[in-house]
Amino acid sequence: MRQHSTFPRLFGSLLLVVAAGISSIGMSGVGAAPERGAPGPAHEPAARPLDQIVPAPAQVRAGGAAYTLTSRSRIQVEGRSHEDAREARRIGSYLAGLLRPSTGYALPVTDRRGEGGIRLRLVGTDDKDRDKDRERDRDRALGEEGYRLESGRGGVTITAQEPAGLFHGVQTLRQLLPASVEKRTPQRGPWTVAGGTVTDTPRYAYRGAMLDVSRHFLTVDQVRLYIDQLALYKINKLHLHLSDDQGWRIAIDSWPRLATYGGSTQVGGGPGGYYTKAEYRELVSYAASRHLEVIPEIDMPGHTNAALASYAELNCDGVAPPLYTGTAVGFSSLCAPKEVTYDFVDDVIRELAALTPGKYLHIGGDEAHSTSHADYVTFMERTQAVVGKYGKTVVGWHQLTGATPVKGAVAQYWGYDATGAAERAQVAAAAKKGTRLILSPADRVYLDMKYDRTTVLGQSWAGYTEVDRSYDWNPATYLAGAGVPEDAVLGVEAPLWTETLATSDQLESMAFPRLPGIAELGWSPAATHDWDTYKVRLAAQGPRMAALGIDFYRSPLVNWPADR
Repeated sequence: MRQHSTFPRLFGSLLLVVAAGISSIGMSGVGAAPERGAPGPAHEPAARPLDQIVPAPAQVRAGGAAYTLTSRSRIQVEGRSHEDAREARRIGSYLAGLLRPSTGYALPVTDRRGEGGIRLRLVGTDDKDRDKDRERDRDRALGEEGYRLESGRGGVTITAQEPAGLFHGVQTLRQLLPASVEKRTPQRGPWTVAGGTVTDTPRYAYRGAMLDVSRHFLTVDQVRLYIDQLALYKINKLHLHLSDDQGWRIAIDSWPRLATYGGSTQVGGGPGGYYTKAEYRELVSYAASRHLEVIPEIDMPGHTNAALASYAELNCDGVAPPLYTGTAVGFSSLCAPKEVTYDFVDDVIRELAALTPGKYLHIGGDEAHSTSHADYVTFMERTQAVVGKYGKTVVGWHQLTGATPVKGAVAQYWGYDATGAAERAQVAAAAKKGTRLILSPADRVYLDMKYDRTTVLGQSWAGYTEVDRSYDWNPATYLAGAGVPEDAVLGVEAPLWTETLATSDQLESMAFPRLPGIAELGWSPAATHDWDTYKVRLAAQGPRMAALGIDFYRSPLVNWPADR
């Protein structure tokens, strides 16, 4: 049962601002409300303060009159080139699609200049109409993903240098409007945005979420829904775990049984499934429309039973094992001494690289307990070369550092408090030689870890991970004790493994509300990091998540709005 079906209907997250005693910026234009969404009586709650969003913005200057969206509002778009104008229009149409159902407003998207409304601007440092060095420098500082949101009585303007920044600014605008704006049916406003300026850029370039579609197969629609949820919190990487012992989930023309046979089951013996190449391209395209880069993973040389069951020649003894539907790890291995193994690797990576426009390709490398160290080193050396051959950057789980990471390779650290000093030292040694790190400590950001002993879904091998523990750590210093330099950290990623998860409701109950906090660790300046203030902002996300139909866990550590 999706939680939003029983969550009380609230008049937006503005009620929480009042209940929590947060100081608010006053709303202008208060008066009669002749139309739905127009400003109401003077006792209406004030607009949400500009800094009360997740992730926390880098810089906020509050003040001035608020802006209220009305039936006369338009979405104006502009760009420095025809291509940029097209991108701005695409983002404007996305925004209009978000706002129209709840407000009931037409919100036409136009490139014609006019007064009022929402203005989306893509600017360059060489624009002819820019003759002020200070303004050029201000725009240049936004970088690839930053934005500036300016709100006043006349309207809201979002400025960015690149489309990703404009899109992230739209996500901030969503959160500054009442939570009921997320509903797909007409709601009563007012739709007011506090006055002031938000200038925002990300802390880390890599802010990821991993979705395991191998243990339980997830449909294209399920993945698309998760992409939409990630976008709200400015996540920019979607790591798809496409193969494991329990299932192979991507069609490979040169080895067709990988999908048709290796993908025919899942944990518990269900029907499984796989993505055709067209479906995978659709997911990549949909993620790109939300400014997420897809990073595909083929886990090797372990976690490969689905492949071994599909092709006997990949086994050292030439005998294919049965399909596997359990949850044990570490028992399978590709046959590193066989040359056919590397034909297989080359074919799979070649076809997957051709489908994937992003720069990264993940080759797994974890829990290869049935592969000797010598074979592991040989396999990873040859496989990394294949990834480079097809123009991609290697990503592997941090066990890759037990071999020799190629120049530019990225290691994803999933260790936790119980990880030994020697293993951490191995990771640190690689980092000091230039290997960048994605941090995914299992006892902090593995979203399938149980919240506490009463949690029904998930696992607990890394311990219990309540919302505060998931949030309250610093990626820059997390491995400092092992000798990892701060500049080796590329970013953070929240994996969601699916041994116990099959439905979107189940995914959501484990991902939310932890995922927004992990997104904040990746986006927000370290100076904003504070659990006591964050949990108030997180509470304000409750009505928004409910309006979106997200079946989130009501952590007792957070003062969620009272039922009504």
